[in-house]
Amino acid sequence: MSIKHFVNCKFHLFVRKIATNIDNFTEWTGKIVSWVVLLMVFLMGLIVLMRYFFEIGSIALQESLTYMHALVFLMGAAFTLKRKGHVSIDIFYQKFSPHTRAIIQVLGTLVFLMPVCIVILTLSWDYVISSWSIREVSMEAGGLPYIYLLKTLLITMPACLLLQGISEVIKNSLFLFDKIKSEVESDSDA
Repeated sequence: MSIKHFVNCKFHLFVRKIATNIDNFTEWTGKIVSWVVLLMVFLMGLIVLMRYFFEIGSIALQESLTYMHALVFLMGAAFTLKRKGHVSIDIFYQKFSPHTRAIIQVLGTLVFLMPVCIVILTLSWDYVISSWSIREVSMEAGGLPYIYLLKTLLITMPACLLLQGISEVIKNSLFLFDKIKSEVESDSDA
């Protein structure tokens, strides 16, 4: 085994490990978010029971439902990306070869996903920091005193999507690299 081949194998294993760690983190956050959905269902049932059967309203419970709803959508985005659940034009995409799909995934992630995440992160940063600096609270009487935590999702969502995008680029690039490598090796054997 040549030194170049050894270095390529080590690098290959290193970046694959990065992608695996990102995927594991995304899977973990996705499972937590999945349980939040169940909690939302129970909370909504409790709110309905309290309001219509006991004539008791709770702004804090209603706001907590809104917080959880935001958490599910914003933190579930990276999980959905990992599970390939985002919208694609399947009419065309399903007819493409795995090689072409990998190229589309890499280009789409680099050209669209990552720049949009960076823009969201950049535009949200000062807004979230400002909210944290004053420990922003609900304007509603009896509301939750954690608006700054809710607004933090505006930073964590693009950060998690960026991480998962990096993982997707790594996995698809390794797939393409392995395909090219196997074609070159088969040509040199012929």
